[in-house]
Amino acid sequence: MSKVSKYIFPILAITVLAMAAQAPFESDVFNTPKEAFKITFIGHGSLLFNFNEKAIYIDPFGKLADYSQLPKADIILITHEHLDHFDPEAIRMIKTEKTDIVLTQNCSKKITGLIIKNGDIQTVQGIKIEAIPAYNIIHKRDNGDFFHPKGVGNGYVITFNDKRVYIAGDTENIPEMKALQKIDIAFLPMNLPYTMTPEMVADAAKSFKPTILYPYHYGETNTLKIINMLKDIKDIDVRIRKMN
Repeated sequence: MSKVSKYIFPILAITVLAMAAQAPFESDVFNTPKEAFKITFIGHGSLLFNFNEKAIYIDPFGKLADYSQLPKADIILITHEHLDHFDPEAIRMIKTEKTDIVLTQNCSKKITGLIIKNGDIQTVQGIKIEAIPAYNIIHKRDNGDFFHPKGVGNGYVITFNDKRVYIAGDTENIPEMKALQKIDIAFLPMNLPYTMTPEMVADAAKSFKPTILYPYHYGETNTLKIINMLKDIKDIDVRIRKMN
């Protein structure tokens, strides 16, 4: 092997690995009366919405993507302080001086942003954001504490023109979720033991009837279960994307 080849091959190998690590993400596009918006499914609890020339991130997590290669953020929403949802380094890679960060009280201890509490409604860069409670009612740690105590984390309802999108965060099928109305797209977590069983997801979906349901943050849970549980509910379109 020549001296040139000796150095070129390792570089090529590193390049190929980097490209593989940043493989294209799945995405869906939805129309509204004014313009379309796009959802990019980064993985786990991480999403990217593109709307009105804005990039809106949910819970960026550096283990899922090279955020330095993704578009800069106009808005970042953080649901709670757990490391797989609140990654300051990933946030640093996409934020600019103009980025608005919407977060919880606990997250504000590490990063400055707009603190939004359960029940609050804010308009950020012209986009309406509602904070919905996110908490456990059954699943607990070995010490008896809930994985996600009431009053700490947020889910969010984001309005894109006539479309209301609900990102539940880490939660179970709580009364506040089941009382939601006019949700066009819902992201419901299905990762045991931290969030919901498929049965809980089905119960919640039957209550507030989102037009489209995306199970997300589902770990090793078999997504076929939720498809089968809701197959006879014609008003709910269950879509599976790579969000484990």
